[in-house]
Amino acid sequence: MIKIKKYAAIDIGSNAVRLLIMNIVEKDGKETQFNKSALFRVPIRLGQDAFTVGEITPENINRMVNAMKAYKLLMGVYKVEKYKACATSAMREAYNAKEVVELIKKKAEVKIDIIDGKKEAAIIAASDLHSFIKTEQTYLYVDVGGGSTEFSLFSEGKMIASKSFKNGTVRLLNEMVNNVVWEEIEKWIKSVTEPYEDITLIGSGGNINKIFKLSGKQQDKPLSYIYLNTQYQYLSSLSYEERIAELGLNTDRADVIIHALRIYLNAMKWSKANKIYVPKIGLSDGIVKAMYYEKI
Repeated sequence: MIKIKKYAAIDIGSNAVRLLIMNIVEKDGKETQFNKSALFRVPIRLGQDAFTVGEITPENINRMVNAMKAYKLLMGVYKVEKYKACATSAMREAYNAKEVVELIKKKAEVKIDIIDGKKEAAIIAASDLHSFIKTEQTYLYVDVGGGSTEFSLFSEGKMIASKSFKNGTVRLLNEMVNNVVWEEIEKWIKSVTEPYEDITLIGSGGNINKIFKLSGKQQDKPLSYIYLNTQYQYLSSLSYEERIAELGLNTDRADVIIHALRIYLNAMKWSKANKIYVPKIGLSDGIVKAMYYEKI
């Protein structure tokens, strides 16, 4: 007996807003399969508003309403039976977030939950992460977003520690992360990884996925610290326009990708990790899994 369900997740991030539609395949006596049916992404940089002026601007509120109307229609076309929309760092900090949520519910009929950093890290951990974690190894999982970065340490298959820091690509782009934040991250990573030897990084987020794609490596192969650092130096030597023309980067990716690499490189340096795995997982995957297993 095979049963197929269609679930969707909307991830309202600081750099982009994504809709993931997933086919959930239930088979008697077999493990449930989660297959991506479609993924849509619109570059509404909410963090630019929230982190600089403290509110979502009227222009971006309008873009958000239109995006949610489109996503609602797409979910109808794909016959999605259940969905959840989660907003992260930018909406957490915008003082008019509650009004925006109410307006979207009224105009687009989409209900949005604003989640904190801890819940964000827990939802991501509920994604396919466990299938990549070998029980005999220790991993530092790093999810870089536009407004925040979530770090989680796993050892012997269990989460040992998890923390969210207000350091993300859009904040760095706007020079809004001071040395104190970097020092806090360094201190935290060093203290939680100190008891363990041979740490391996797991990275998620649009930027590291793009770097991995450009490497041409197979999904189960890691990138080295040296490779990542070489890419960082190379991308830093190119202008914004050159990154778009020569590497085919999106306009809203080309200006933040260097900042993302800086976070991953520092995490590798402070944890003494020399390789990073990049499974295709993120918040939207985690939302679908958490919904299915009734954790949210």
